[in-house]
Formats: sequence, structure tokens, C-alpha cells
Amino acid sequence: MPGALVKGMGGAMDLAVGAKRVLALCTHTDKHGRAKLVHRCSLPLTGRGVVSRVITDLGVFDVGADAFTLVELAPGTTVDEVRLATAAPVRLAPDLTSELATEAVPT
Repeated sequence: MPGALVKGMGGAMDLAVGAKRVLALCTHTDKHGRAKLVHRCSLPLTGRGVVSRVITDLGVFDVGADAFTLVELAPGTTVDEVRLATAAPVRLAPDLTSELATEAVPT
């Protein structure tokens, strides 16, 4: 975050350059309810296009050039909820059924 002191483990550049696969784990929205999964990042980047999968409290997403592909829903979450909370296009993986678009996933 520009101008903010953020403690962290470091090594982000090493991961961005050397890792074969980078996963990002985070909440789907910030504390104000704004989407964290966006079409274009407005914050400074350590590496562009290096994250291949994002895991949030709403689901698991593969990162594509023009959309996120939803590969797994969190229990009790619908596709509609995910789309409303995401500020970028969301595609469904082929193994997700259209029923999930309106009904919660059973736990």
C-alpha cells in the first residue's frame, strides 16, 4: 500500500520471478465490501501476471487474461453472490453446473 507501513515476510520478487505457480489467498472483499478481484490492479505490482490461482472466502478461481474462472464454490455460496462481489468477469469451470447459479451449495 503506497505510504503505509506493511509488515510482511518479504521475498515477493523471488516468488514472482522464480515460482512455477503462485497462489493468492485473501478475503474476497475489503473491510468496506469492495471487490479485491478486479479487472486491472490499481496498486503497485511486484510482478504482472504471475498469480495463477486465487483462493478467497467465496471460492477458488483460476486467473485468466480476461476473466477469473470459478473452479470451486465455498459452502453456502452461490455463483450470483460471487459475481456480485467480483469487479471482473467470472467464468464457470466446465464441471460447475448451472444449478449453482441460483442455489446454495449443500454442506
